[in-house]
Amino acid sequence: MNQLRYFLAVVKAGSFVAAAEQEGVAQPSLSQQIKKLEASLGVPLFDRLGRSVKLTAYGQAFVPEAEAVLRQVHCARRAVDALHPEDCGSLTVGVIPTVLPYAMAPPLAAFRLANPNVSLTLRELTTDVLVAALRRGEVDVAVLALPIRHPEIVCAELYREPLMVALGKANPLAGEEQLELSRLEKEPMLLLREGHCLRDDVLSACSRARARFENVQESDNLASIFSMVAHGFGISLVPARTAQHAPGCALIPIKPRNFRRIGYAQAAGHAALPVQKNLIRFLRTWAWVS
Repeated sequence: MNQLRYFLAVVKAGSFVAAAEQEGVAQPSLSQQIKKLEASLGVPLFDRLGRSVKLTAYGQAFVPEAEAVLRQVHCARRAVDALHPEDCGSLTVGVIPTVLPYAMAPPLAAFRLANPNVSLTLRELTTDVLVAALRRGEVDVAVLALPIRHPEIVCAELYREPLMVALGKANPLAGEEQLELSRLEKEPMLLLREGHCLRDDVLSACSRARARFENVQESDNLASIFSMVAHGFGISLVPARTAQHAPGCALIPIKPRNFRRIGYAQAAGHAALPVQKNLIRFLRTWAWVS
């Protein structure tokens, strides 16, 4: 099953490196599994073109069959899990990287403690990858930034949190009670790379404030951004819940306030399992405080 999933991940991502990153595995391990799959089939599925790949005719013919197998496995698993009570069974939850370590770890840990017979698997993925995984049945519930506009995905809001300006504590503006973004235009702006929904939230906030940042630098994760901000490489806009994970940074409210909406998503038309309903009820009653 992993070989089929990795194969389809490479098809979608267009490269082994990107697919491995999305699947959360080392690139050599993913490549080895693809080679084993090709060896078992006796044909090459990809033409290797440097850092990118292209499906062979064999690979193109194999795609719909691999998708069908994974769908059937998913249906078989759900048929079994549907017979479990709500405090038993297996559940795969996908969460975007800017939410999992900062907001979702506590409630998910509490859910596991309250439901020791539930096998909970977490997958940290970007929004586009999560939506695709929901549609394929690889993820049962996703927690991500709203809105999500897709006819096959249904969503509901869990909480809202304000965006904050992150400054190095040595920055002259670090003592302000609140800041207008227009006062920060001369500062380098540190952003997550494309694919992260927080990047879109930040750019929207800047657009609404008519603040233009010509010097923009990018990173792959918030931890790196916090480190660069703390050492004076620039500023950033970050969710309020990240404050305790930002040593060396001052987080200051934006004027006027900007919020991001966080919610859960499920695939439309997929009957929710008892354990899935249990988790959603748990999340909806969690004490979310902005």
